[in-house]
Amino acid sequence: MSATAGAVWGRTEQQDFRSRVRGALLGAAVGDALGTPVDTLGLADIREAHGAEGVVDLASAHGRRGAVTHLTQLSLFSVDGLIRAQVRRDTGAWHPPSDLHRAYRRWSATQHDWGPDERRKEDGWLAREEWLYARRDPSRALLLGLGDDTMGTLDRPKNPAEPGAEAAARSTPFGLLVGWEPQLVAQLAVECAVQTHGHPVAHLGAGAYAVIVHALARGDDLDTAVQRALALLAARPGHGPVSDALQHALGAVRQGMPTAARVEELAEGGGADATLAVAVYCALVADDVRHGLCLAVNHSGPSAAAGALTGGLLGTLHGETALPPAWLAELEGRPTLLVLADDFAMEMTQGPALHGPAGASPGWLSRYPR
Repeated sequence: MSATAGAVWGRTEQQDFRSRVRGALLGAAVGDALGTPVDTLGLADIREAHGAEGVVDLASAHGRRGAVTHLTQLSLFSVDGLIRAQVRRDTGAWHPPSDLHRAYRRWSATQHDWGPDERRKEDGWLAREEWLYARRDPSRALLLGLGDDTMGTLDRPKNPAEPGAEAAARSTPFGLLVGWEPQLVAQLAVECAVQTHGHPVAHLGAGAYAVIVHALARGDDLDTAVQRALALLAARPGHGPVSDALQHALGAVRQGMPTAARVEELAEGGGADATLAVAVYCALVADDVRHGLCLAVNHSGPSAAAGALTGGLLGTLHGETALPPAWLAELEGRPTLLVLADDFAMEMTQGPALHGPAGASPGWLSRYPR
């Protein structure tokens, strides 16, 4: 069934898809929030600050419990960009990487020191959300990559030496394009990743992660989803480190009960390949979402990114009702996340009724301008 081609969805299919979309976006945000307070700490320091088991509950960061980072902010702008790409398609303009670049530039604009009267008022609803103007330690690679109108491409990537997992962490929404073929999902994630993270480990990690989410959103189990990603990676030059990391994660599952030491070993290096391995491993061995996320953030690597990737996998796999309600209750920006998730699900299942040959909804076009 093609979500992007406006095929007819049954009510049960629509409800299941919306639950997975909500689960993916909320799960990634909860994982980000859980990992944020310990993102710069080694495992020993995490245990010293939070006890022998490390982080097992939301802790304070940026002045509150449940605070999210730029990883969640950019993931939301990924969703916004995808919806607006669909709307622009009616005009004959169809180049999603450019639409996503414009969305990421809108995020970049929120990171300046605007006064309330200077902020964007007419460029869609998301740029008017006050909480998104909080600056949450964005990396130099993000600020430089999105600091001008020049879009990084595969031929001329931005920050070609940057191997981190930030681009993968904003790629969850690409995997929710269930009407697309997996190779197109991977290509979009890769082309959007090189706008800020040009190292092959980073952009292939983003592509592999998006394909795994895509397979889960289509109903595959996680092991099958990883195998699909490995098959697609095999055709990509430079895939070795990412493929090896995924194989390493699969192998670690067979080594007995999950331990923090095993996660620590998978996280070594801190690049997108290692962080993806942590996420896949923790999602595979998780007893439930809480267990998987706690495993994912207690290590010396980038805890917020690992939590976000793991939460995206588990949320897509199990849907929103599997997420810990006490954590959702404190999650920063939850109302915005829910509205955007539902708008995405509505666009992907009922887009032609919102903007198509029969007419367009003025309210929708005001929310998502062409």
